[in-house]
Amino acid sequence: MAQNIQARCPQILRLATLFLVIVFGLMLRRFGYAANLPFIVVKYGRSALWGTMVYLLVALIAAKSRPAAIVTALLSAISVELLRLYHTPWLDAFRLTTAGALLLGRVFSLWNMLAYAIGIAAA
Repeated sequence: MAQNIQARCPQILRLATLFLVIVFGLMLRRFGYAANLPFIVVKYGRSALWGTMVYLLVALIAAKSRPAAIVTALLSAISVELLRLYHTPWLDAFRLTTAGALLLGRVFSLWNMLAYAIGIAAA
């Protein structure tokens, strides 16, 4: 029984951290400029938090080892960024919604990939 609780603790911690990262990302998106934070902090801070979120999701759901989680999260984040180069009417319409902007983003940026990597490394 004690082993089962110990095995769950990292997962509970990841879930709680995931929740906090999402809240901080949404707060930065909503209040970052209003709080007079610099553009680079707001723009790339959100991207770093998004990368952190992807890592935590992968670590929570799929990966059994830290290196596998890092590689999977990095490949997933880069894939989503590269998906921004692909345009179809339905995908562009989804990107115009709040959910689409939060999940997929709207504009391709190599700098976002760097921010994702920083967020994943920080996680």
